[in-house]
Amino acid sequence: MKLTNSRQIWLIETAKALRGSERRVFMARTVKELGKGGQRLAESELGWNRGTIRKGMSELASGIAIKDNFGARGRKLAEVHLPNLLKDIQELVDSQSQVDPQFRSKRLYCRLSATEVRRQLIAQKGYSDHELPSAQTINSKMNNLGYYVRKVAKSQPKKNSADGYYF
Repeated sequence: MKLTNSRQIWLIETAKALRGSERRVFMARTVKELGKGGQRLAESELGWNRGTIRKGMSELASGIAIKDNFGARGRKLAEVHLPNLLKDIQELVDSQSQVDPQFRSKRLYCRLSATEVRRQLIAQKGYSDHELPSAQTINSKMNNLGYYVRKVAKSQPKKNSADGYYF
């Protein structure tokens, strides 16, 4: 069966408008209508992936939609590769952190920079340079743990006023 130009455009646009299982089932139904050699024709004329079409054919036959596993994609967190990383960062930073001096927030301010924490992880905890994440990543991990890298100012004395009283 040969597809006309207008029908090709209609099928391609309809497939682009659908997502996930609906799209695969639409492709499978279209290929089924095309008959024998429909998968090859759909691949060459419509630009559809034959693996996607086969997945749609199995969904169409079983009536059960295959769930897409989008959560398994992408880069894994540093904690997955180094399970003790957060605990080790916390051990290093706890001794160098303090609460907001004015007690306005529950934040913990740390005197160590992320680069220094990275250096100490290598020196004290035995991590190698290539296995540790970058200083920027360590900084974000410290923020997630509640530590904020900031130089903590001491409480400032009150200034004298013009009439000799303190504010």
